Amino acid sequence: MSNIFIDSMKKRRSIYHLGSTLPVSKDEVNQTIKDALMYAPSAFNSQSARAIILYGNESKKVWDIIATTLKSLVPEDQFSETEKKINSFASGAGTVLIFEDMSVIRGLQEMMPTYADNFTLWSHHGTGISQYAVWTALANIGVGASLQHYGNLIEDEVKKTWNLSKDWSLIAQMPFGSIETPAGEKEFIPIENRVSIYN
Repeated sequence: MSNIFIDSMKKRRSIYHLGSTLPVSKDEVNQTIKDALMYAPSAFNSQSARAIILYGNESKKVWDIIATTLKSLVPEDQFSETEKKINSFASGAGTVLIFEDMSVIRGLQEMMPTYADNFTLWSHHGTGISQYAVWTALANIGVGASLQHYGNLIEDEVKKTWNLSKDWSLIAQMPFGSIETPAGEKEFIPIENRVSIYN
């Protein structure tokens, strides 16, 4: 039994050894990301996901911000490993920064106070779907990526650097580029331990 969607899911892996070239044009990458965000579902069709796509030196800027921030937090004798990891993300062709527009969430909370407490949770669900959609769509066109979460440490500096709305909450950073080293074999626990079927 063949399923195109499942086949795409199988291609999505965390690629840590990224190169700065792309197997497709930037235009195709941009359109793929736009389409993934457009068609990713969200609670009440809120469409609260926002993204900026950074290439080249603009992409390196975000990893410089992260490295500078972490240098002040990580013990000096441990920073070389951290720096190596950050440099691997910076070596890609670009980075997608994924945000949630909290003004949309607040608007829904005001419009539907009965569900107000749930909208933040549903926003988390929505951003997870958006991140996964972008990641899988990139994998489907041969672009490697991984998903990183330094937003709570760098959000203010990112907003200042790219002049972004104060309502945007930085959720994830997705470095992408050529797949220089494929991901290794993935281990799975038996699916029967995770799914029960009753007839």
